[in-house]
Amino acid sequence: ERRREKYIDTPYGKPSDALILGKIKNVDCVLLARHGRHHTIMPSNINYRANIWALKKENCSHVLVTTACGSLREEIQPGDLVIIDQFIDRTTKRHCTLYDGQHSTLSGVCHIPMAEPFCTKTREVLIETAKKLGVQCHSKGTVITIEGPRFSSRAESLMFHSWGADVINMTTVPEVILAKEAGMSYASIAMATDYDSWKEHEEAVSVDKVLKTLKGNANKATSILLNAIPQIGSMDWTDTLHTLKVSIHMSLISTGDSVCIYTHNTGICSEMFLLKS
Repeated sequence: ERRREKYIDTPYGKPSDALILGKIKNVDCVLLARHGRHHTIMPSNINYRANIWALKKENCSHVLVTTACGSLREEIQPGDLVIIDQFIDRTTKRHCTLYDGQHSTLSGVCHIPMAEPFCTKTREVLIETAKKLGVQCHSKGTVITIEGPRFSSRAESLMFHSWGADVINMTTVPEVILAKEAGMSYASIAMATDYDSWKEHEEAVSVDKVLKTLKGNANKATSILLNAIPQIGSMDWTDTLHTLKVSIHMSLISTGDSVCIYTHNTGICSEMFLLKS
């Protein structure tokens, strides 16, 4: 409701598309098409930093995303949803931090903790909403993010399966990392569309197969979001957002925090880093 489009620029360049601002169930929301509205941006070329920066500048407190994925587990069937809680990073070409030394407003190096990448409280809302709607949804799972845009070879798929990953996609990393650096609660609804290529006697993943299953999955994910958003909007997130803010503060090391110590007996120069108080 009250939909309007806003084109912006950021210190990292332009986001994937216009920000679509408005209200969903009387909650102020911003919609952004990760790949562009016509899916013209491949995974490696998405300007993840600009996207996250743009949402932060619009005072977004939460980032709720959907992602198509392949299943690496027999029990996660095409058509199922997974509220993922962990990731494995297999990307190689992407900017994974906002603190790259190029912007005076974000100085230093950010060693952000990633033991719990996704917001537990927001995930719980999504899980409970799915249960109420009777949607087949797995309450946790590890996603492995690959570079893409190609799908995995069978050997790769079998390897990822053996590693213990549950689903595979091309976009969670670095999005989840950047959202945490920006102090926003991040949660993802992964939509299983296929069995990748690890499963014997199962047709290997293809675009046609993905799109066929994705349509039904998208309807389920939309129902969850439309019911979860007003609940999220009515809850108190003060402590959650404060914890994120403290985590960022404690993760920063700037030039002024480095003390050089010279060890005379070995002739080795080392550094001791002091976290900001």
